[in-house]
Amino acid sequence: MRLLKTRSDDLEFAEFVGEEIPFYAILSHTWGDDEVSLQDGQKSRRGGTKRLSRRASSPRHTAFEYVWIDTCCIDKTSSAELSEAINSMHSWYQDAGVCYVYLADVHVESSPPSVPPSLYQSLARSRWFAHGWLCQSLAKSRWFTRGWTLQELIAPKVVLFFNSRWHENGTKLSLQSAISDITGIPERILIGGYVEGASVAQRMSWASRKTTRPEDMAYCLMGLFGINMPLLYGEGERAFTRLQEEIMRFSNDHSLFAWGMLDDYTGPVSPMRRSDYPFKSRLSLLARSLAWFSRSGGIVPTRESTTKFLVGRSHSTTGELT
Repeated sequence: MRLLKTRSDDLEFAEFVGEEIPFYAILSHTWGDDEVSLQDGQKSRRGGTKRLSRRASSPRHTAFEYVWIDTCCIDKTSSAELSEAINSMHSWYQDAGVCYVYLADVHVESSPPSVPPSLYQSLARSRWFAHGWLCQSLAKSRWFTRGWTLQELIAPKVVLFFNSRWHENGTKLSLQSAISDITGIPERILIGGYVEGASVAQRMSWASRKTTRPEDMAYCLMGLFGINMPLLYGEGERAFTRLQEEIMRFSNDHSLFAWGMLDDYTGPVSPMRRSDYPFKSRLSLLARSLAWFSRSGGIVPTRESTTKFLVGRSHSTTGELT
């Protein structure tokens, strides 16, 4: 694991393996136009990354001598290192002492951006609405729409949110209700609950976000499902199919197949029967896009006794009715 030293006048990196990895902070942000790569950092003292790394050595956080930043701590010219990093990223965020979330588009001093009426009404009913304009700014932040930031929100134990001027806006704990309303992730999960207790379909629904490359929509979910698989950039939507196949290998959660539009009374409805659904394609047991799970957030595990009561019989793993 390559870490950036926070108390050096230059951009200085150090590499660690296994138990040698020290206590470190980690940064989460959405990429901009002036990101610094590992090669840039080794050649110069680019200000952007240096300012970010300095946050980990501020008076309040003097315990962190090292920080991990995805833009400059991974050698993206090495396909092997990139693959290892992406497969390890969930663990790195989970093991970090703190995760700093930098929201470049949140400005608490300015007037709030417009928020859709339906979302505003939902926010107004929440107990965190007293935070005022901050809540609306959070709801519009690009950070909450990106695929990679999902695991960066869930995995770390401690998450601190900063606005564009590096003023702290709150923590994952203090803003849990706001974040739950924005993302659809239950508060119990946000504050450290058992992620595996959520159904596969429900976790997929949280991830209906955007990525720059289509393959990343699958790769960014590997940690959330405890999956490791090789990266094959260029495979397109096949990456999401491979992810589902890997989930099938290690899980008997049938909600993997509960995708499509949801009717308020009858449950999942085949997308092929909906003229207003944004795709038309061949029928398949597996979803071809995360968007197919966007309405599956209400699919939750039930106890076996409840299932038997509802369907009148049980279903064995071999597919036989008993």
